[in-house]
Amino acid sequence: MVVIVKRLTGERHAGHAGTLDPDATGVLPVCLGRGTRVIEFLVDTTKTYRAAIELGKATDTYDASGKITFQGNASGINLTQLEKALESFRGAIRQTPPMYSAIKNKGQKLYELARAGIAIERKSRTVTIHRLILLNWQPTVVTLEIECSKGTYIRSLANDLGQLLGCGAYLKDLVRTRCGIFDIKDAVSLSQLEESVKRGDWQQYLHPIDIVLQDFPSFIVDEAGEKAMRTGSPITTADNGITGAGEYCRAYSPDGRFLGILKRYKDKGVWRPKKVFV
Repeated sequence: MVVIVKRLTGERHAGHAGTLDPDATGVLPVCLGRGTRVIEFLVDTTKTYRAAIELGKATDTYDASGKITFQGNASGINLTQLEKALESFRGAIRQTPPMYSAIKNKGQKLYELARAGIAIERKSRTVTIHRLILLNWQPTVVTLEIECSKGTYIRSLANDLGQLLGCGAYLKDLVRTRCGIFDIKDAVSLSQLEESVKRGDWQQYLHPIDIVLQDFPSFIVDEAGEKAMRTGSPITTADNGITGAGEYCRAYSPDGRFLGILKRYKDKGVWRPKKVFV
């Protein structure tokens, strides 16, 4: 995806905010040029998915592309059992990443080991399911809407659901409908981008860099503050000058130009430039 966007737009620097599984579709924010410097903040945002999970079998990849490793019987699963099981996946949960993932072990990606027939123990980790809604139940397919934290594997959730119900399950279909502030209804397909490049108006799809930082409070720096940002020097200011001050804030010039991101150092009572876009 990123390679294609670079080729179409002619941008040398590009990066994406959150890998999609090979079989998944949906929202994938792509940052260009200086925008690549805020990818770390985009990656930290919540993601929303629409997932179709089929009960009655499990696969080695936890999705439809894998080999069947378990065949169960889901005919006895009813709505009450399903809703009770789903309750276990709301909030902060422990989740073990699948072997078929891009997580690295001693420099090697897990899916490379899996393809070689090697399985290793993976450490579970805490992820957060902010919202899990049962959209549809047509035995034996469960359709869910899931809003989750970064690092959540919906494939693992599907597999774990099957284990909890005792019948096995795998992820049949997955669509990412939202990534941070970006919604699928505003998404641009590659074919749309290609046509726009031919017309010469592809820049219409670009967003300002600071749009992904709207959760950070903003602060207007004076001329001395702007000079300090240019040199990476600290900016001393009272916290009450920044409403809702947290770890980061957005810095602007008096005429509204976005200057960059400041990071707060409480112990020293200063803010230092984290990312400068002057």
